[in-house]
Amino acid sequence: MKKFVRIMSVFAAACLILTALAGCGGNEKSKVYLIGCTGPLTGDASSYGISVKQGATLAVEEINANGGLEGVNFKFDMKDDKATAEDANTGYDALYDAGMKISLGGVTSGSCAAFAEKAAKDNIFVMTPSASAADVITKGDNTFRVCFGDPDQGILAAEELSKNFKKIGCIYDTSDPYSSGIYDAFKEKMAELKTEFTTKTFDKENNKDFSTQVEALKDCDVIFVPFYYTEAGLVAKTCVAKGVKAELFGCDGLDGIASQIDETVTNRIRYITPFDVASTDAKVSKFVSDYKEKYGTEPDQFAADGYDAVYAIYNAMKSAGVNDVSISASDLCDKIVEALTSSDFTYEGVTGKMTWDKSGAATKVPVIVELGK
Repeated sequence: MKKFVRIMSVFAAACLILTALAGCGGNEKSKVYLIGCTGPLTGDASSYGISVKQGATLAVEEINANGGLEGVNFKFDMKDDKATAEDANTGYDALYDAGMKISLGGVTSGSCAAFAEKAAKDNIFVMTPSASAADVITKGDNTFRVCFGDPDQGILAAEELSKNFKKIGCIYDTSDPYSSGIYDAFKEKMAELKTEFTTKTFDKENNKDFSTQVEALKDCDVIFVPFYYTEAGLVAKTCVAKGVKAELFGCDGLDGIASQIDETVTNRIRYITPFDVASTDAKVSKFVSDYKEKYGTEPDQFAADGYDAVYAIYNAMKSAGVNDVSISASDLCDKIVEALTSSDFTYEGVTGKMTWDKSGAATKVPVIVELGK
């Protein structure tokens, strides 16, 4: 009998220890504000995910070094979604289980749409740095973005090109929501402006050889390329091979094209972006300097967007008077949304001055950057 009592006592003590340890583990989740995110850290789109991760990490480190929020630190965690919705769903679940209180959603539009659908059900706040497809911020009242929306860029491109060029060409990716979304808005605006242009297409199965498209547009003064810098770099090289001197004009996805071309490419290349790494603005200069010191390279627009997304959340939390780390993710979401959409809230970051309305869209002024200038 004594032996049985001893065994039961040991068992009870072990249970108490395990319960205490589990409690400590649970409490660890509530000692920081965990900002979750998914993005491509491997694969063809990995540069975007890595840039956002590095920009967001730099912001979190700066905030924590300055005392966090009411003495509570932030933690940032990005899961690799390989730019797929399936992996974004898996990443979301892991982050939710880890105690995610707020998020940057996903980096690319397809992944972010999947992430946002889950976040809407749990009422977790989303501030995507770079998912620009129009439908991303329609998943719920909790989803916002820092970057321009695709339609905004298509409209701006149409206005810029119709004003300055006579012979206008366009190449776009029919298989990519980012490219197609920009193109649709561009086409609609060009029709409104009564400006003619010639269109050629490609898709994800045929994105390595642009000889046919460039040859067809060889007489154009400008070629609109609303897709990512990897394919745009190939278009630029094909222009050289074909002797085509047209300007290449793109959107924020072109940030990074400098890494894809060399001095043989002499075509003028311009693109719409919210961020100019060469800006003399004090805030931008400091960000660029700090980023280079930490990572050994200059930041691109995606890094700047990641940095601003974190600071926008932080400032909204400050404005909302958040001072209890044990607040539920849902209650925190409601407070952030109310603060962000108030008439007196403005955030001025490295990608410009921003305000938000209940649609989740950011109102900001774009910059048109010329490569090498």
